[in-house]
Amino acid sequence: MRGATHATWAAGAAAMALVATACGGGGGGGGGSSGSGVLSSSWGDPQNPLEPANTNEVQGGKVLDMIFRGLKRYDAKTGAAQNMLAQKIETSDSKHFKITVRSGWTFSNGEAVTARSFVDAWNYGASLKNNQKNAYFFGYIDGYDKVHPDTGKQSASKLSGLKVTGTHTFTVKLNQKFSTFPDTLGYVAYAPLPKAFFDDHAAWLKKPVGNGPYTIDSYTKGSVMSLRKWDAYPGTDKARNGGVDLKVYTDNNTAYTDLLAGNLDLVDDVPASQLKNVKSDLSGRYINTPAGIIQTLAFPFYDKSWDTSGMAKVRKGLSMAINRKQITSTIFQKTRTPATDWTSPVLGSSGGFQDGLCGDFCAYDPSEAKKLIQEGGGLPGGQIKITYNADTGSHKEWIDAVCNSVNNAMGNDKACVGNPVGTFADFRNQIGQHKMKGPFRAGWQMDYPLIQNFLQPLYYTNASSNDGKWSNKDFDKLVDQANAETNRGKAIKLFQKAEKVVRDNMAAIPLWYQNGSAGYSDKVSNVALNQFSVPVYNEIKVS
Repeated sequence: MRGATHATWAAGAAAMALVATACGGGGGGGGGSSGSGVLSSSWGDPQNPLEPANTNEVQGGKVLDMIFRGLKRYDAKTGAAQNMLAQKIETSDSKHFKITVRSGWTFSNGEAVTARSFVDAWNYGASLKNNQKNAYFFGYIDGYDKVHPDTGKQSASKLSGLKVTGTHTFTVKLNQKFSTFPDTLGYVAYAPLPKAFFDDHAAWLKKPVGNGPYTIDSYTKGSVMSLRKWDAYPGTDKARNGGVDLKVYTDNNTAYTDLLAGNLDLVDDVPASQLKNVKSDLSGRYINTPAGIIQTLAFPFYDKSWDTSGMAKVRKGLSMAINRKQITSTIFQKTRTPATDWTSPVLGSSGGFQDGLCGDFCAYDPSEAKKLIQEGGGLPGGQIKITYNADTGSHKEWIDAVCNSVNNAMGNDKACVGNPVGTFADFRNQIGQHKMKGPFRAGWQMDYPLIQNFLQPLYYTNASSNDGKWSNKDFDKLVDQANAETNRGKAIKLFQKAEKVVRDNMAAIPLWYQNGSAGYSDKVSNVALNQFSVPVYNEIKVS
């Protein structure tokens, strides 16, 4: 996703202008009886309204993960896909699936969650006319080419591969075998939607209704989104607090200062400049755990100056010009690990992680870097500008360090400069409008723990998060073959071959794997991050 997703999200004022109401708690924490305290957490305005099929970035994903539950849910500790609303998912050929939805579930407005809730939501998400960013995730369902054609007009309104067969049963027919399809169904794009979403779409966007342990109480863009515990939530993972106030910050240093001052309970993006002091500042209330996140530099292949045969050498040279070890040690205090492939170590070797795949191309070698860049024709225009969002993530510090490293290799202090964009939302909007003129920050937070998720959404032709528009027929073919393979081991090997195509072309420069880091106040306990580096909000207790 959430291109860190992953990627993307900041709702328009009209779409999400909820009326502010009183928020529980003082100093961010709030008192009251057990489970009634409200915690406050740092956050950033998302890019789009909170439609599950239109959210593919971290900030919006945090909210949707609190207000929705899908067929599957990923274990916070292991990342394993476990049944949630799915009573069972059956298949005999990895192409035809029968899904049985658990009975007894409702949305927070009292409406029952049925098979129709999923089928209608998926049809909406896939439809071209609805322009949903996650439409691509429905691409393997039969009939997708009719409801979301690459060219021409939409010739169908519903996916032919979806059929409601009972109140709590529906079938899915894929257009090719996809052995790990059930494991993808914990992703937010596959969430169910209530009838209210379709009956009065504008009203629903102003105050989204879901089926998760929290409900949205209010949202003031640029200020705070208040979520409150849904007491009638039917799931076993009920909220252990009274709610969460997500406070908007455009500078994570300010959020950290508020945490130290007792005005905030949780910061899940500890600024790089504070990592030296965080343990002593917070008396041990600090989390640093591996997560399924990788930071990369992407390229605008839609710009012809970056899409020539020689540019592959330039990209490889730039990769070799970056001193990953020094940057992760000095700036990030080893909360990052130099990347040696394009996935994440949390997958493990059995899950497809290939330690060392990048080889010499990810090893710091300034002389070889300069040679490759010159052999490839040099930097376009003689200089690269690395674009990034300046509001969160301590990106300025590491972008400056990357540029210093490149400049030292080139013997030119103007070969590389940073190009800041004020907010994450504006940054993502510029990327979506294909306005990048050079390399740009492209972190990826996995949507689900499969090697497929680190490759296909980012590098497959016209994929949902292929922001640079890279395209390679050999890569696409290997991904298709991997998805069709019913033997998991063989499928992973095919994905690993596809990743080698990414390496050989340096489709993006892998920088480092990111740990999840968070600091919290003495008002809260039982704080943890899942494998996506997102706080497990429903488990946090407030004193």
